[in-house]
Amino acid sequence: MWQILFEVPGLGLKVHAFSLMLVAGAGGGVYLSAWRARREGIDPDIIYELAVWLLSGGFIGARAYYLIQHPGEVHSFWDIFKVWQGGIVFYGCIIGGLIGTLIYRHRNPFPFRAMADVVAPALAIGIALGRVGCFFNGCCFGSTCDLPWAVRFPAGSLPWLRHVDAGWIVPEAIVSLPVHPKQLYAALSGLALLVLLTWYYPRRRRDGEVMALLMIGYPITRFAVEFYRGDAGGLHAGLTVSQYLSLALIVGGMGTWRWLSTQSLGRYADRAELGASRVEVVRSSPGPRPVRPSRRTPA
Repeated sequence: MWQILFEVPGLGLKVHAFSLMLVAGAGGGVYLSAWRARREGIDPDIIYELAVWLLSGGFIGARAYYLIQHPGEVHSFWDIFKVWQGGIVFYGCIIGGLIGTLIYRHRNPFPFRAMADVVAPALAIGIALGRVGCFFNGCCFGSTCDLPWAVRFPAGSLPWLRHVDAGWIVPEAIVSLPVHPKQLYAALSGLALLVLLTWYYPRRRRDGEVMALLMIGYPITRFAVEFYRGDAGGLHAGLTVSQYLSLALIVGGMGTWRWLSTQSLGRYADRAELGASRVEVVRSSPGPRPVRPSRRTPA
């Protein structure tokens, strides 16, 4: 556990590991998406504009979802914004980010399915780095265990408080009981998804397949990791809220994949490359130069 990385001398500004990991995940995701968009024939400027809406909506959704689940943690107005203490739910981020994306697309149309594929690997980066931040912060901790790789968190941490409240350790204990490093399990699953999506990206036959693969793969890993969760009880039949949402997302992802299979083969990148080739051929011929179609036209 390493909540505060360092303090800026003279300013008293504390740099929290959790916040830094969120910023690193967002920055890395935007950079990767812009790089991939440029290769796919999509104007990378759309990525930077979309990122503002997607990240803003994602942050609001993630924080709102957490506060709905834990209303007792809000004692003042400013508690709403204390994200460095944890309290970011990825499923809330998905909902809020999707709303922000749809608002931006309504104002500035773009090829939605192609853009979804561009963004999908970036989301996997956010999953991996975000969960590393959770580990540093001590939130989203795992259940108790006696495995060789189990970890203990110091006094005052969320796992320690949970174990004291449950009567499992005395208040004088300097560390918590050993628990599963659930956050690292989730981080590794994020890296595995990044590798899978990166491998499949050039092999996709239709736009949208990469995002559909993420919609299926992420909830499967999330469902499994949730069994090691130590900071939330089961909602019904021993399953957490996130596990029920995972099941719903798996169904949605499989339905999306099924729908995509009924669509014509072809990708936006192929059409963009073909259009660019035609423009170059016409430019090399005598006569007036045509106006190149806007890349913002939805496909």
